Amino acid sequence: MALVRRAAVLGKPIAHSLSPVIHNAGYAAAGLTGWSYTRIECAAAELPALVAGLGPEWAGLSVTMPGKEAALAVAAEASPVAAAVGAANTLVRRPDGSWHADNTDVGGMVHVLTGAGVRAGAAMTVLGAGGTARAALAAAARLGCSGVTVVARRPAAVDELRPVAAALGVGLTGGAWADAPRHLAADVVVSTMPAGVADALADAVTWSPGAVFFDAVYDPWPTPLAASALGAGLRVVSGLDLLLAQAVGQFEQFTGVAAPVEAMRAALRQATGASLS
Repeated sequence: MALVRRAAVLGKPIAHSLSPVIHNAGYAAAGLTGWSYTRIECAAAELPALVAGLGPEWAGLSVTMPGKEAALAVAAEASPVAAAVGAANTLVRRPDGSWHADNTDVGGMVHVLTGAGVRAGAAMTVLGAGGTARAALAAAARLGCSGVTVVARRPAAVDELRPVAAALGVGLTGGAWADAPRHLAADVVVSTMPAGVADALADAVTWSPGAVFFDAVYDPWPTPLAASALGAGLRVVSGLDLLLAQAVGQFEQFTGVAAPVEAMRAALRQATGASLS
């Protein structure tokens, strides 16, 4: 009999998550017949008790909003990047039964931005100051960006990111939301805003020629901002590209085998009808 191993994505709401599509396709392609991956509805306050009650068959957990800070807190050990960002999207079961925390959003974002042509010295603008913005700061550090401007609706939210930027060695400048269109004229723009929030900016932005635009939203797609960037000839990547890239990192940590990336990409493409970079 195949060894039974389990994994899941935790979050609330979670019914929309495409992570099971990606991971289960990977298990099938890699011949991991005893593995399964599912969704578990779980609020941040519920996460510690849920994780503590999991049996030894559980190999790993993907964690989405709103539980990324709680995931870091339940881990016995964390990767340097998860500790610096202050959030974990990945929990990996260790042989002694404890959990190791990581943040594969960062490596995933580096992968998709590098693939889109972002190079060292680029100036980055980030829309929003939440958990994905923290990953963007860490990605900027790895990419060698010259600096990051964070534009948010609440100045206090930008201030909360300053210790994160300092820990990562990234120069951070705050930008007012009213001035957002001006700040979008950067070498690389990362939007972490929820669907609809940044739509009005599409009519006011003047893009920098040759820039890269990443939008964490993937449904509906394209967003008005993404459509504007595409129309201006920018290289554009979506939240689906990041979803796949971060899942590849989780798959390899959970299973210990190389991820069958093309099979995972094909499953995601089939489930959404979208093209991926």
